[in-house]
Amino acid sequence: MLSQQAHGLRNAICRTKYHGYWTTRSSFSTSLRRNGYDSTIQNLKIGAHTRVIFQGFTGKQATANAKESIQWGTNVVGGVKPNGSGEHLGLPVLPSVRAAMEQLKPDATGIYVAAHQATAAIEEAIKAEVPLIVAVAEHIPLHDMMRIHSMLQSQSKSRLIGANAPGIISAIGRCRIGFQPLPTFSPGHIGIVAKSGTLSYETVGSLTRAGLGQSLCIAVGGDVIAGTNFVDALKVFEHDKDTEAIIVVGELGGTIEEEAADWIINYRRRVKDPKPIAAVIGGFQAPHGKVMGHAGAWVGLGEGTAESKYKALERAGVTMVDHPAKFGGVIKDILAKSGRSEQSAAQQRRSYHTSRFSRRPQVPVTGPTQLHQKHSLHLTAEQSTALLKSHNIHLTLPPEGSPSTHYLGISPHRSNRSPSIIAAPTANPSQLNQRVRRFPFDYRSGPSAGAIADAIAHLQLDAAPPKAKAQVVQLIHNLWTLYTEKEAIDAHVNLALSVDDDELLIYSPYLFFDDAAFKSGKRQAHLHALRDEASISATDQQAEDAGIVYVPLASPVFPTGTRQKGTQTSPSSAAKDGPRNLVGTLVNGAGLALNTIDTLSARLSAPPHATSAANFLDTGGKATSDTIKTSFKLVLSDPRVGVVFVNIFGGLTLCDMIAEGIILAFKELDVKKPVVVRLRGTNEAKGQKVLEDAKLPIHAFDDFEEAVKKVGELANVHAE
Repeated sequence: MLSQQAHGLRNAICRTKYHGYWTTRSSFSTSLRRNGYDSTIQNLKIGAHTRVIFQGFTGKQATANAKESIQWGTNVVGGVKPNGSGEHLGLPVLPSVRAAMEQLKPDATGIYVAAHQATAAIEEAIKAEVPLIVAVAEHIPLHDMMRIHSMLQSQSKSRLIGANAPGIISAIGRCRIGFQPLPTFSPGHIGIVAKSGTLSYETVGSLTRAGLGQSLCIAVGGDVIAGTNFVDALKVFEHDKDTEAIIVVGELGGTIEEEAADWIINYRRRVKDPKPIAAVIGGFQAPHGKVMGHAGAWVGLGEGTAESKYKALERAGVTMVDHPAKFGGVIKDILAKSGRSEQSAAQQRRSYHTSRFSRRPQVPVTGPTQLHQKHSLHLTAEQSTALLKSHNIHLTLPPEGSPSTHYLGISPHRSNRSPSIIAAPTANPSQLNQRVRRFPFDYRSGPSAGAIADAIAHLQLDAAPPKAKAQVVQLIHNLWTLYTEKEAIDAHVNLALSVDDDELLIYSPYLFFDDAAFKSGKRQAHLHALRDEASISATDQQAEDAGIVYVPLASPVFPTGTRQKGTQTSPSSAAKDGPRNLVGTLVNGAGLALNTIDTLSARLSAPPHATSAANFLDTGGKATSDTIKTSFKLVLSDPRVGVVFVNIFGGLTLCDMIAEGIILAFKELDVKKPVVVRLRGTNEAKGQKVLEDAKLPIHAFDDFEEAVKKVGELANVHAE
């Protein structure tokens, strides 16, 4: 009883309400020294002293990355190849991470192996007690990561960045563990924490061309559960003498932006001279119920939208921008006003265009968040019924006349990096988002008695008849068994008490499964064989086969006074009165793609323009020339598209490869629509030269705002 009371008290203390929904947050700290996993935050402070190893050292990607990092100045001391030995790049190769720890004494490891090998590689690094582990692979199964986080929470030696993260880089210390585009970085005193790799590159590029260097850039990644969050990074920046100002780059999904806002409010209250902070949020134009590129880029029950994240940070005193290209000018301004100074030690190798901070973004008014994200595997009603029945969960029809309904399930708790019981005292969709709460528990232990008791109390079923309460407890355990055996992301049901007896009625299930378990882990094949292939459109199938995330967007309603007739045309419609001047977007990276469609809406939907993005398209981190050609084919298949905007900021993606893909598209697809191209990042000079030599009828730009302006002009031509 006492342990349950303590659990409930701790849960109450550590929870806070963010604008209508509840979440659990980390308690505040004025020091980096804490117990358990939190005590490893200090391991993020890399620099010239950091000794780095590579896991998967002799692989093609790791070799190329290691060569670049070594030439830049990173202290790479060797690497690991299972059962390997000898040398590679003139450095020792060890057979295991434990052997590397004993002989090379690294401070950090970069894991460069495929997703199906990454889980074992991370676990090996944890067991060897490597202080900092950077996992760059995407599509690691969620349940593998929840098990890894269960391990991490029980130790105090290793800190994880990722998975699905571009990594961490100290421009001052010339230490890179990841695949960031090195020419973009310059040493200085601006700290950056971001979900998105490509948006972090945009941020760095803006700072560098404004003459502002960077101290430390931490990209936490876009997965459902991340090893390091924004508050972790903010605590490092608070105590980092090299950091004079901080930038936060967020996007829809989860609650770490709101938690960061809460931490910033406390920080500004307790520190006499707080470091200035600026931020950007992506995802205002993302349609509800969609997974937008990153595995974690969807709004779950009780989670905030891009708009609520923006407002939370703004209320915390953070200077907000609508595109990262504006950070250079904004940071210069707020540093000057704060009396702080920034001197970059970088020698600029090329000229940059400067963007001016003009106005805050026009945040659109959106309806209530939908419950179901349309991604991965969803079962039909009949399939869900059969699967639940096999786990002793028997469904009924929605009850009539029941005085109350309830909502119950198993779902990720992103902040706690664990699974949780999700519960609400109502199943009414109009109230669910405000009343839902999550009760976390350890992945390896399963639902605890305390979490179950707290969930039942929140369901307002603690006073229910003993038979019904016992059925709720058993239902939680049965859902957990299904959740783990089938590797679900969400497993939820509606509940009601029978008006005739004490029976628990279970109805309206929602089951959502992790496709990474099947695609990367080759698990759950029998479950994914249930997928209805006939329900998948040819366009969706083509995008999926190419590793592209393609989401058509609904046509906008244009303001009075614009040239384009206002419509609400369906994305698939070819109606004669539908728009024909929308912008087909082709972007690398989910965060950059989200921000691109946001900015197009903010810049071009008002007079004299009358256009917006027709789609979200993320080429994926492993894009090839064929991928780019396929992306053009998908974009141009939409009859609403009047102009194509290619916006690339390459890290892992190579700009010369993108350019070759554009040429391939022009040759094989007979592209007739005008194309605006912006290439920045890795191999950008090569890419620009490839396009220049091809003599294609494209409009090429370095500067984002100039490119968007041209897109608007070309779209207006098509509106006439």
